[in-house]
Amino acid sequence: MLVLASASPRRRELLTQAGYQFEVHPAHIPEDPLPDEDPIAYVTRLARQKAEAVYRELSPANPQVIVLGADTTVTLDDHILGKPEDDEDAARMLRLLSGRTHRVITGVSIVSAARIQTAAEVTAVQFLTLSEREIADYIATGEPGDKAGAYAIQGHAARWIPRIEGCYFNVVGLPISLVATLLESASL
Repeated sequence: MLVLASASPRRRELLTQAGYQFEVHPAHIPEDPLPDEDPIAYVTRLARQKAEAVYRELSPANPQVIVLGADTTVTLDDHILGKPEDDEDAARMLRLLSGRTHRVITGVSIVSAARIQTAAEVTAVQFLTLSEREIADYIATGEPGDKAGAYAIQGHAARWIPRIEGCYFNVVGLPISLVATLLESASL
């Protein structure tokens, strides 16, 4: 049995689209970066902690459970841009991303009785230059509220992204190819 340790509707949609059958059991752990923590270390640590927490909870009743944990962040100049605290913070993040290329990093962890596997996917995302009006109008949609970096590539922000280098699904929140590779080796 596969369990997704996330409440993210985007991750649920991507796993379903890829043909996986799974249950959802969100992990509840603190998600603050440690002082001077590298962005890749940050997302892989959180992905593993989420998967381990849910595995510990579910494995006594079901030792065959396989738990998938994931965490995504946006980085610019190695600074982590998490989910915005409010509209002002979202505007600040969008101004930082405007006219620049940033990285989206997703940590993925698979925890089963046999092993723990953790890896990360990195995608470069180019943003067009945004006007203050575009930023304000976008924030008014409510879309940036629960998104790392204050945007959703699969939403209204798509019009400002002329190019990415890497996995599109990673930017949405779950690098499906990486997940498939880890799940295949977890079942060996």
